[in-house]
Amino acid sequence: MRLKLRVMGNNFRGQGWRIALFLGGALVGLWFAISGFFLFAAPGLAGDGRYAVLIAGAGGGALLLGWLLLPLVFFGVDETLDPARFALLPLPRRTLLAGLFAAALISVPVVAVLIASSGLVLTAWVLGGWSAGLVAAVGVLGGLLLCVAASRAVTSAFATMLRSRRVRDLAAVLLAVAAALLGPLQVFGLAALREMDWTRLTGVATVLGWTPFGAPWTVGVDVAQGRVWAAPVKLLITLVALGALLAWWSRSLESAMVGAVSAGPAPVRRGATGGAVAQLFPRLTGWVRRDQFGALVAREARYWWRDARRRANLITIAVVGIFVPALVNFGGTGFTVDNGQGPTTGSADSSPVLITLSMLFVGVLASVTLANQFGFDGSAYAANVVAGIPGRVELRARMAAFSLYVLPMLAVVAVVLSVVLGRPGWIGLTVGSLLATYGTGLAINSFISVLGAYALPETSNPFAMNSGAGVAKGLLTLLAMLTTAVTAVPMVVAAALLGDAWLWLALPVGVAYGLGAALLGAYLAGDVLDRRQPELLATVTPRR
Repeated sequence: MRLKLRVMGNNFRGQGWRIALFLGGALVGLWFAISGFFLFAAPGLAGDGRYAVLIAGAGGGALLLGWLLLPLVFFGVDETLDPARFALLPLPRRTLLAGLFAAALISVPVVAVLIASSGLVLTAWVLGGWSAGLVAAVGVLGGLLLCVAASRAVTSAFATMLRSRRVRDLAAVLLAVAAALLGPLQVFGLAALREMDWTRLTGVATVLGWTPFGAPWTVGVDVAQGRVWAAPVKLLITLVALGALLAWWSRSLESAMVGAVSAGPAPVRRGATGGAVAQLFPRLTGWVRRDQFGALVAREARYWWRDARRRANLITIAVVGIFVPALVNFGGTGFTVDNGQGPTTGSADSSPVLITLSMLFVGVLASVTLANQFGFDGSAYAANVVAGIPGRVELRARMAAFSLYVLPMLAVVAVVLSVVLGRPGWIGLTVGSLLATYGTGLAINSFISVLGAYALPETSNPFAMNSGAGVAKGLLTLLAMLTTAVTAVPMVVAAALLGDAWLWLALPVGVAYGLGAALLGAYLAGDVLDRRQPELLATVTPRR
């Protein structure tokens, strides 16, 4: 624990932006903590215990589920203490496991969850007296330990499995799809909750309370409502689950310390033709010239296809790109429209303005992936610095390679949406809106990737993040999305003012607007990159 505090302090020394990000994350965590506290304390503050089991079981289960999934698909886990660094030290596994587990408790999310779940103690105390409050406090501590153990065990186990190429590729696909579907599930879930009979959910929460997801959080409410016999049973369930998770983590921890095992010789490529230089260019990049620009395009194209972390972003774009337009355009009064030729599938609220707005969001999401494009390279970016690659060439090549995968997906989204709406004549509108927003997004994210890059940790755990990097990722994404949306507003204004004429003008205007914005962004951001290459390399290089 002292080592983690010392490493964190050294990381903050002379790094004002890291301190600012840490303080920003602490403030966000405090906001969530206070909100969660009043949510869990609501039955006690209202003096009504009817929904106490529901709030404790469902809320606590959601906390544990969040600790399981969010590190995998969004924020990662803080590996300030990399287990692989302890491989050569004579530490017993039990000692190392206990130390790493205790060090994992030193974090802003843990403190936030502790404050939020303390509302259960207040509820139990008001409804059942000090004894119920004391039992609830024990349950809250047990639930907190369970959350941390579950998070570390799952991410460590996935990191071990991801050393296999096939498993790594499959996991990247599944995790990206899961991340992309969190939004849709949230929307449909909220719609279902509005029509749900909350009284019936109490029975579900009661059953959930006898599982590790709800057991530690409901013990105080059980004592307050006279079910004292249930408290030791649920605490035992929590203790058994905690022990099983720590044992699971212990097994994968040893593999993380040993490191990756060689999988044998690389397979021989069959059918390779041409010279050594020609073989470096994938078939997708056969059209580019064999020069500096072409070499960069070929390299980036290979990286986007072979790097599981990058490919996961592409899958997210594909999934959300289909869902968001469907949600926006089919979220109105119905799913059928009459276009004069009989009813067709669509939405009564669909209009050129609404289509443009939905395409704006998809274009923003597609381009925001490049907000930290140099962070993917890490210290390997030194090769580009040493080679003296001009910034404009660098950024244009990265845009081109990324677009090789994204533009076909955007075209499919535009065509599918137009066909499903029963408006094939709107294909030009959807494609033009997408290209305009996507091009402006490339320009904005080129600047952000040069000025706001951050390092990704060099570790065997692909879900690991440096201290403050999760906050940096969220802030950069928000900044890129807002700025891109503002620059794409002229397309929405044109759709609203021109009416039916915009259906014909959207495609040429969108292509010209997006292409011009992307080239202008590469031109201007390239000059900034030429001046900041050494600083950018130092920023994206992980600190050892």
